[in-house]
Amino acid sequence: MGRARRIGISLGAVAIAATASLAGLNWADRNYPPPLEEAREVSTEILDRHGQLLRAFATREGLWRLETTVNDVDPSLLRMLVAYEDRRYESHSGVDLLALGRAAWQLAANGRIVSGASTLSMQVARLIEPRRERSLTAKLIQIARAIQIERRLSKTEILNLYLTHAPYGGNLEGVRAASLAWFGKEPRRLSTAEAALLVALPQLPEKRRPDRYRDNAFEARKRVLDRAREAEVVDETEVELALNASLPKIRRQLPALAPHLAEAARRKAPDVKLHQTTILRPVQEKLEKVALEAGRKLDPKVSLAMLMADATTGEIVAEVGAADYFDASRSGWIDMTRAERSPGSALKPFIYGLAFEQGLVAQETIVEDRPADFFGYRPKNFDMQYQGDVSIRQALQLSLNVPAVRLLDAVGPSRLMVRLRRAGVTLKLPPNEAPGLAIALGGAGITLKDLVQLYAGLANREQPVRLGDGIRDKAELIDEQPLFEPGAAWTVADVLGNVLPPTGSPPAGIAYKTGTSYGYRDAWSVGYDGRYVLGVWIGRPDNGAVPGITGYKTAAPILFEAFVKSGLAGTALPRAPSGANRIAASDLPQSLRRFSVDPNGLISVSARERPPQIIYPLEGSVLELGKGPDGEPLPVVMKMQAGRAPFRWLVDGKPMSDSTRRRTGEWHPEGSGQSTLTVIDAEGRAATVNVFIRN
Repeated sequence: MGRARRIGISLGAVAIAATASLAGLNWADRNYPPPLEEAREVSTEILDRHGQLLRAFATREGLWRLETTVNDVDPSLLRMLVAYEDRRYESHSGVDLLALGRAAWQLAANGRIVSGASTLSMQVARLIEPRRERSLTAKLIQIARAIQIERRLSKTEILNLYLTHAPYGGNLEGVRAASLAWFGKEPRRLSTAEAALLVALPQLPEKRRPDRYRDNAFEARKRVLDRAREAEVVDETEVELALNASLPKIRRQLPALAPHLAEAARRKAPDVKLHQTTILRPVQEKLEKVALEAGRKLDPKVSLAMLMADATTGEIVAEVGAADYFDASRSGWIDMTRAERSPGSALKPFIYGLAFEQGLVAQETIVEDRPADFFGYRPKNFDMQYQGDVSIRQALQLSLNVPAVRLLDAVGPSRLMVRLRRAGVTLKLPPNEAPGLAIALGGAGITLKDLVQLYAGLANREQPVRLGDGIRDKAELIDEQPLFEPGAAWTVADVLGNVLPPTGSPPAGIAYKTGTSYGYRDAWSVGYDGRYVLGVWIGRPDNGAVPGITGYKTAAPILFEAFVKSGLAGTALPRAPSGANRIAASDLPQSLRRFSVDPNGLISVSARERPPQIIYPLEGSVLELGKGPDGEPLPVVMKMQAGRAPFRWLVDGKPMSDSTRRRTGEWHPEGSGQSTLTVIDAEGRAATVNVFIRN
């Protein structure tokens, strides 16, 4: 056999063997793929509006493993990681043959392992498929897995797996979990010293823990910094500063904010790993701290809840369901922002808002605060005292009960319920019971979330909103008319905004109202400025009585403290809209000077059926037209009282529109000069005023 023929046969055999080996490798690759799907098991995360971590849940194995990508970490960490662990990471296909050869030569020459040859791909293979034994077979399997991983994933994806699974001692895995535990922050912005420590720990995570083995941690960090200096990924000055930087002394707990919301998110979608909420983490942190400190001053069985929302969007920015989620004596696991309770006097502003809107009263209208009998219902004031004649403004600011019931009897409990539904809230009434006058004093059930939603309707004059946290509810504008016409909403805010803060409380620039339910079971306080609304509830989750708690003395101080500490206070209450102003008692029309009652203390029906009267604009008024954001002139708001609906408005003898049952209207003057406004009721009775329009 000739030499050429022998060579040909040998080459053919090699080719056949290579082909067979390649086929075998491909078969093994297809039938025994790396466990990449299992590697995707990570902790469930609850995030705030901007992606900041509120709370994480451990994996089924009890690991804190937060998914981490190259975009989540400081670039300096990535540079040091590659320089320290795998310099030729970008050029090899899973195995660094040069490093492998060097390690083998050193082993043969020294009889021991001098340096490793594991690439980052090989380390990922070990991390996602750990093996107890350290043998040649295990190393060969690791090499094969690294090649498989390189065939399936990009270099960036492999780095992502390493950053997510790298061990950091105990049940910490991944750079994000480690950074939060050791530095109390996300790893997007790290110092050189911090980045070097996070590179060093995974090699011996238990032996290098900085809280237990500080010398080991210091030396390991130094080796990383020296290697980074040699590779010229960190300059000399930064290395020197990092070498002298202190090491963390304790391992911190991972964030555990908004626990009730976090649990609700996991129950709603247990397979979803990232849950985005509308919460603002800094605000949530501050309100939880206020709640915890306030709870320590309360009876051990008393809890509290707070909810803060953006009245312009409906987004809940913070919600605290209990003083302490982990306090069993307070039943801290119960989310009291969603529990139905009696609101006490907290609904009174909405009764007054309807009365203002309907032209029944003005701020300086006199109303009687004396014992009264409403067909067997005899309301009493909280302090069992009566003030006699008071102004409507005083009655609301002092939260007097009898005047509120008088007004509710005038506007009608059913009408109030319908109006509240305009803001997306339905009060909980006793079974088979129609709306009654007791609603004025808390005779209905409502949640803290719904109460704050109602007050958002006072703060947002343009459109009511539905509150949402992004998990249980969606924040949205409600396609309805405003809760009240702007003048009535402003009047309520003007009255509540001039209530003095509780003694010792910092000024917050808010309008607020308090409430205490029957039997001292619930204390409430809700306040709002030009944008945000905050509600506070205090009581026992089991609905037991708490002698001595009141909305003003117990809940209001917490409201003011939380509003100021939230960092969101400062948006001024809106200015008075066109047609809304404070009118002195001496300037009120005769029919608005006193809210009429009959001798028995009941609202006089005849008082609402007297001839119509225009109460705004007043006779002889000179009106200057304001302009809206679009530059267009704002309309003149017209108000009337008394008379029998429906009504028809006329300008200079010409009908403005079809008849209406509303006691308010809008007029768009066509130009400057004098005009005559007339309103005619269903009985044909008329009222007229002359005004002058000035552009």
